[in-house]
Amino acid sequence: MLALLAGRSLTLAVAESLTGGLVAAELTSVAGASRSFRGSVTAYATDLKRDVLGVDGALLEERGAVDGDVALQMAAGARQVLGADWGAATTGVAGPEPQGGRPVGTVYVAVAGPESGGKVTALRLNGSRADIRKESVRSVLELLLSELSGNGRAQDTEQNGEI
Repeated sequence: MLALLAGRSLTLAVAESLTGGLVAAELTSVAGASRSFRGSVTAYATDLKRDVLGVDGALLEERGAVDGDVALQMAAGARQVLGADWGAATTGVAGPEPQGGRPVGTVYVAVAGPESGGKVTALRLNGSRADIRKESVRSVLELLLSELSGNGRAQDTEQNGEI
């Protein structure tokens, strides 16, 4: 995926919540990542989603941080704040306790690109905290690759444990 971005002279920025930097770590584990990966914001606290990434405060107040529209705004915010062509984001509940009325395993991953309003996938994951975080990383990178390849799926797809 990084090679695909680099080959098109495109850049990527990431906004992470529940994954706490794991997406960035996965991307930077690839030699030459700096050709297309601009950086990331780990906005674990809700106020950082609003103040740093530009997520609408009223949306956060109404729905909480674990929401598909929040994920889309995080991805768009990462693009803007870090000056990238593409943005990707993760937000959700990894556990061990529910958050804001959302059960453990509720996750939203999103991407926003230069020519689209973005895509979001709602996931319902099972397993340990580590399993949920690992699957969230895989899912956001898969969504990004799908969008880059022009094979984007509809919002809120249902497959392999997804809502």
